[in-house]
Amino acid sequence: MTDARPQPIYLADYTPPAFLVDEVALTFHLNPTATRVVSHIRFRPNPDAKSREFFLHGEQLTLLRARIDGVDITPDLVDGGLKADVPEAPFTFEAEVEISPETNTALEGLYMSGGMYCTQCEAEGFRRITYYPDRPDVMAPFKVRIEGSDPVLLSNGNPIASGDGWAEWDDPWPKPAYLFALVAGDLVAREDSFTTMTGKEVDLKLWVRPGDEGKTAFGMQALKDSMKWDEDVYGREYDLDIFQIVAVSDFNMGAMENKGLNIFNTSAVLASPETSTDANFERIEAIIAHEYFHNWTGNRITCRDWFQLSLKEGLTVFRDQQFSGDMRSKAVCRINDVSALRGRQFREDNGPLAHQVQPDSFVEINNFYTATIYEKGAELIGMLKTLVGDAAYDAALDLYFQRHDGQAATIEDWVRVFEDSTGRDLTQFRRWYKQAGTPRVAVSEDWADGTYRLTLRQSTPPTPGQDEKLPQHIPFAVGLLGPNGDEVLPTQILELTEAEQSFAFEGLADKPTPSLLRHFSAPVILERESTAEERAFLLAHDTDPFNKWEAGRTLAKDVLVAMITGEDAPIDAYLEAITVMLRDDALDPAFRALTLGLPGQDDLAQTLFDAGVTPDPQKIYRARQTLLQAMAEHLQDHLPRMMAEMDVTAPFAPNAEQAGKRALGLGLMTLLTRLDGGTAAQALYDRADNMTLRLGALGALLQAQKGDAALADFRTRFDGDALVMDKWFAMQVSHAAPDQAVSITKALTEDKDFNWKNPNRFRAVFGALMMNPAGFHHASGEGYAVFADWLIKLDPVNPQIAARMSSAFETWRRYDADRQNMMKAQIERVLATDGLSRDSQEMLGRILNG
Repeated sequence: MTDARPQPIYLADYTPPAFLVDEVALTFHLNPTATRVVSHIRFRPNPDAKSREFFLHGEQLTLLRARIDGVDITPDLVDGGLKADVPEAPFTFEAEVEISPETNTALEGLYMSGGMYCTQCEAEGFRRITYYPDRPDVMAPFKVRIEGSDPVLLSNGNPIASGDGWAEWDDPWPKPAYLFALVAGDLVAREDSFTTMTGKEVDLKLWVRPGDEGKTAFGMQALKDSMKWDEDVYGREYDLDIFQIVAVSDFNMGAMENKGLNIFNTSAVLASPETSTDANFERIEAIIAHEYFHNWTGNRITCRDWFQLSLKEGLTVFRDQQFSGDMRSKAVCRINDVSALRGRQFREDNGPLAHQVQPDSFVEINNFYTATIYEKGAELIGMLKTLVGDAAYDAALDLYFQRHDGQAATIEDWVRVFEDSTGRDLTQFRRWYKQAGTPRVAVSEDWADGTYRLTLRQSTPPTPGQDEKLPQHIPFAVGLLGPNGDEVLPTQILELTEAEQSFAFEGLADKPTPSLLRHFSAPVILERESTAEERAFLLAHDTDPFNKWEAGRTLAKDVLVAMITGEDAPIDAYLEAITVMLRDDALDPAFRALTLGLPGQDDLAQTLFDAGVTPDPQKIYRARQTLLQAMAEHLQDHLPRMMAEMDVTAPFAPNAEQAGKRALGLGLMTLLTRLDGGTAAQALYDRADNMTLRLGALGALLQAQKGDAALADFRTRFDGDALVMDKWFAMQVSHAAPDQAVSITKALTEDKDFNWKNPNRFRAVFGALMMNPAGFHHASGEGYAVFADWLIKLDPVNPQIAARMSSAFETWRRYDADRQNMMKAQIERVLATDGLSRDSQEMLGRILNG
């Protein structure tokens, strides 16, 4: 292991920047291995600073010259940047540096992707472009001149001049360096326009490589829908003359909100019915909205420092979730959002990687782009909205934009806006930002003389570095149902602020059935004993869509846990309830498709672990297979009719109504495959005219171990389309039987098209292995070994992706002693690698010692 231990950075140590920047002018002389960057930066002393030390960040730069006010200087080159003596008055710093985009495999700063220049500067990539105070609280307008041989030369802001081999851009809005962007390459654009609410005409361009033009229509429409929605719902108008998106093949994340020039992973913007699934279309719509919404919640108002990351990300995720709910189905979107939260963030919150929404420290900020920052941060926004009400939320947001426009703000600023606009004391609510972990709310009840009493007890288990937890402010939504299923108490918001509180509901004729935590009103784990009959009753009658789905999910989980632990499983009650639900044509097909799905293997493992049972991945896998077979046999008389009613062969449109029908039809077909050996799936694959049906049929065939011919045909059809081939790689691993998953993974890493340096392709294979728990956790330990092998190989090339993928080991303490020992040995082997990045050191160190 390297002896250079990365040192933490602490929120408590924050100090204002010594110098502020009034203007930045950059000139790029592009060259694959020797790009020269000339900077002219106008500085002035910060009157609020505690220090006058002049320090500029810089990494992997060759300094050719430096000047202050036109006079050559020789600065001190130090670890992570440079220092110099500067005047006490405003001055101009000039530098010329040389960088090598072609060899920049980390994909941070300026790098090349298939011959195209592109940038990724969040969080700290700008320091790989030139010397600069690379921190989010230093904001300035940028002017950029690009000189190069590529036909398209793009940067932030508005175009101001161009000629043969050069272009100039001006971004008048002050921004931190992490929002800087540059793209140069052989590109073509889909062009459109948008008229804002004040009548301003904005040019829209979506840039892609030649040949991808046919995959841009949906993305452009999603952008226009996002712009209109942000005006209608939040009153936010776009502020430049042009808005541009560029699709990039090699990108560590989904997309980036650079001011006026969003850079997108191709997977997050390119779409066509033939190559993209319904899930792809929905994801693209949400990500385009998310990055556009950042124009105000992230760009116009940014973060003072990276400890405030959820200020922009949590709020913007909440906004894109609102948008998706308005564009599609609110109920289905909410279920999907909560499923993602539980699958990623609850796992994070209940393991060694647990951290606060506003962390106290970090070693590598790239490791804190997490579900806690994003998804849990969004839940906090939703809880605030629930507590203050819709009108007060709107007023608070108006005050937020008015008060902090053009500033680098803090989470404290955000909460203070709500306190000032509503008059509420939110001191206790702030604990959500500072306490890690998922609260548990235990529920007990009493019924006597027409009064129904609920008693709620909250607690939060210890997390790394936080043993003691204080009570949270929890908005707890509840409704009551009568014996006939009628709602006798519409949704009320109970405010749980103490460790234990009771709430009484009087004047009831009969003992009600409670519908608890409606709409998932707070990110907590609900603990309450209930019967299979009550679950079935709620599934049939609950008026809250989320809790209706939750009842079916919990009933299925009860069945599976009982099957795994050898107890009597209420399987008949579940099968009857699910049949009634599926045959209810009044229900949204997308909702029925979600309810038809079983809890995942990882979800069941965590449920068993929480109950004090050591999870066995093989038993979990077998229990799910057994229940799926039972469902198929129980529904066999209904499957053909219900599939026909979904009309999955109708002409394709990427809308919510059709997507719901396809989702339910494919779910039913997957069950039918267990009975007909794949006959219906093969027929659907052969006639499919869109990727949703083709991929769904291929998955069913793979599950039936009859997918070889379809796999070969799929490759022949789509060879050369990188995004579709990512699906081809992922499907084989994710649908592999437990004893075949590792061997298939190894074989795919030797495939001619496995480009492991491309993040999408690496995630397609190893992300799929992570999502196949019975395969990854095979008793042989081979899954752990092959994963560690590839983390060691990837880390020196792309430490960000290596560190993020290392989360596969975060649940190592959950399993039996043999698996724990094997995983621990692999974690230690990776940590012992000479020269391991600080990204991976921090992640694996926290996993091992947390």
